[in-house]
Amino acid sequence: MIDENEFFRNVTLRICGHLEIEEGLRSCLEYLSQHIPADGLYLESYDRELDAMRIVVRATVDTGEKVDILIPFDEPARGAMDEARDLWLAGQFPPVLVINNPREEPVTRCILEALGIPPSSAMSLPLVIEEQMVGALALIAAGEDRFDEHHIRLYTTLKEPFFVAMSNTLKHQEVLRLRDRLADDNRYLNRELLRISGDEIVGADFGLRDVMRKIRQVAPTESPVLLSGETGVGKDVIANAIHLGSPRRDGPFIAVNCGAIPDSLLDSELFGHEKGAFTGALSRKRGRFERADGGTILLDEIGEMPLEAQVRLLRVLQNHEIERVGGTERIPVDIRVIAATNKNLKAMVEDGRFREDLWFRLNVFPIVVPPLRDRVSDIPALVKHFLERKAAELKFAESPTLEPGAIDALRAYHWPGNVRELENLIERSMILHRGEPLSFEDLQAPHHSTPVPQLFDDQPLDLDTATTRHIRRVLEMTGGKIHGPGGAGELLGINPNTLRSKMKKLGVPFPKSRPG
Repeated sequence: MIDENEFFRNVTLRICGHLEIEEGLRSCLEYLSQHIPADGLYLESYDRELDAMRIVVRATVDTGEKVDILIPFDEPARGAMDEARDLWLAGQFPPVLVINNPREEPVTRCILEALGIPPSSAMSLPLVIEEQMVGALALIAAGEDRFDEHHIRLYTTLKEPFFVAMSNTLKHQEVLRLRDRLADDNRYLNRELLRISGDEIVGADFGLRDVMRKIRQVAPTESPVLLSGETGVGKDVIANAIHLGSPRRDGPFIAVNCGAIPDSLLDSELFGHEKGAFTGALSRKRGRFERADGGTILLDEIGEMPLEAQVRLLRVLQNHEIERVGGTERIPVDIRVIAATNKNLKAMVEDGRFREDLWFRLNVFPIVVPPLRDRVSDIPALVKHFLERKAAELKFAESPTLEPGAIDALRAYHWPGNVRELENLIERSMILHRGEPLSFEDLQAPHHSTPVPQLFDDQPLDLDTATTRHIRRVLEMTGGKIHGPGGAGELLGINPNTLRSKMKKLGVPFPKSRPG
């Protein structure tokens, strides 16, 4: 049995020995798993305004990453949080909350279900800042009744070093949030941001020549624009360019990822809410449409918006006014709408999954952004651009050179992840082969040479069965990875949280080795 002082010292060195909190937690978990049942560490921030839990950092033994996963509480979870606050104010909250039966603890059950994690035991260290319980650090171990008194005692000793690390991370996150809000309203900073983004349209003279022509045609107008194309082609950059070329260039540019916002929070995020509109609405909040007043709003992944929200969006586009949740005042908004999607909205209209009247309203001026495999002539310029930019970001003295044949290898690849995949490949190669010419030898074989997975047999399948098989096959290809570059979400062209929801609905099991 390990000495508690030695345990404390080793964990403190690991959490304080890394500049990035995600790597610090991963290193801690690696050590913790040797002495305590431990499969994952989750840094959680409680969003009082939305009455939801926000996962900020998650770590497994193999990986650590910063995330932004918002999990709205159901009614039992909200009640449990209210009780926890009362206990805290009364000084009766335990130093470590131990949940060995997650089915009976509403908050833990709600979070595990949202993340797609099977029932697991948890130990939670409450995070306190300025005498307010603002979040927690949760240790997860698969199964029930995994923690005994020895495990609890060891974990309790880590309260102080974890508090320091977590507090710094959340305070930094709050600074970034406030900075973003100021940037939305600060026209000068917004203009500079858009100028930088506009310069990054590589391929304007080659593969994107037709796209640039359409941008120049539509940008000076007030017409809605519908951008379509595969995931990773750069639709957000195109939207920035349209805004920059418009009379609204000095106004805010607000981007909304419709697929990343839970349905229950969509109205609040888009239209704002009044104080007291719902449990946890402690103050008035401006929505994205209100913040975009005088400028442009990008509705990304518009195909993921539920039908009920589509009705409310159509009303805003028709009347140019919004109502905050819980409010009665009609607030006029002067905005230009750009929508983006990687789906076939016309087919979704025919299937009843997207409103026809909304599609007509958005599809005034469609622009299709071609995939990278259809504009391989842009690859040399893109490579040069990313090499220079990544060298600056990674603080390299100079950009690396390329081995003979490197560009040919890139041209031969199918690029299912498009420009984003190319950018990630270059960054990874620069890190792995620092100081060496890059050959991209770690690039996978060309996609077109890989046999297409057989989804159907001789008998026709219903849509759910076909979808289930396809998701399972893609998960096999990614080794169970859902999030991030090369994950199932990216390969399928949908938001990872949306994929999780589909998997839960279809009964597709989540990978146990990688709970995120």
